[in-house]
Amino acid sequence: MDLIGGLILERIKTGIDGIDQFTGGLPRGKSILLTGDAGSGKTIFGLQFALTSSKQNLKTVYITTEEDSDDLFTQGETFGWDIKSFTDNGMLRFIELAGVRARVTEAEISIDVGAMKGNFSKFLKDLPEDTETVVIDNIGSYTAKLTPYEFRDRFDLMVYELKKRNITALIILDSATSREFNEIALFSVYGAIKVMKRENPYTGRRERVMDIVKMRSTKTPTQFMTYEINNNGIEIVSGVESRD
Repeated sequence: MDLIGGLILERIKTGIDGIDQFTGGLPRGKSILLTGDAGSGKTIFGLQFALTSSKQNLKTVYITTEEDSDDLFTQGETFGWDIKSFTDNGMLRFIELAGVRARVTEAEISIDVGAMKGNFSKFLKDLPEDTETVVIDNIGSYTAKLTPYEFRDRFDLMVYELKKRNITALIILDSATSREFNEIALFSVYGAIKVMKRENPYTGRRERVMDIVKMRSTKTPTQFMTYEINNNGIEIVSGVESRD
């Protein structure tokens, strides 16, 4: 816990030691944006956080818009994560929206879907009342044809509703959508983390690096952090150089 302005700001561990070491964890009751390149490990990050949240006895929901829960269970097994024990005891729940999105796409052929564009409230509609942590992976599937103004309006409303319910949220945004709406989304969220792949300027080797872009009321590293996806999931290896 941190004392900020006389108020205690609780933290939720992410399960990624380097992040937890630098930040103490994600601020409870706040929304954090996670963006990154394809293959950078955004879903693994989300799963790792969801599982760690469940281990902290927080009712956690993982909303997936593109993969089904079987695929996510398989990914978890790759890292030796016992996801099933937490779904069995009710601490972790998966909500699949991929099938819903397919049916909506089919319906677009015959109805006016103007009012349905960017309906981010779909993500919150089925959340149990006792939800404390949610991972939304990802909202990019629901941003097609949105103008920047429409995205800001809908995204702000979603973040407001999550805050009102005191839900800690990790909101994942794919790279294509991020290029268009990232700067807009940054204004609304409490914190933002970017994961990416790049060529190391010193060794010339490809590597994955993480940038804690912002985290209000939190001390954050000024360096990029290199990370690996190994047998245990995401693991911070070291800091690289200053972002400046």
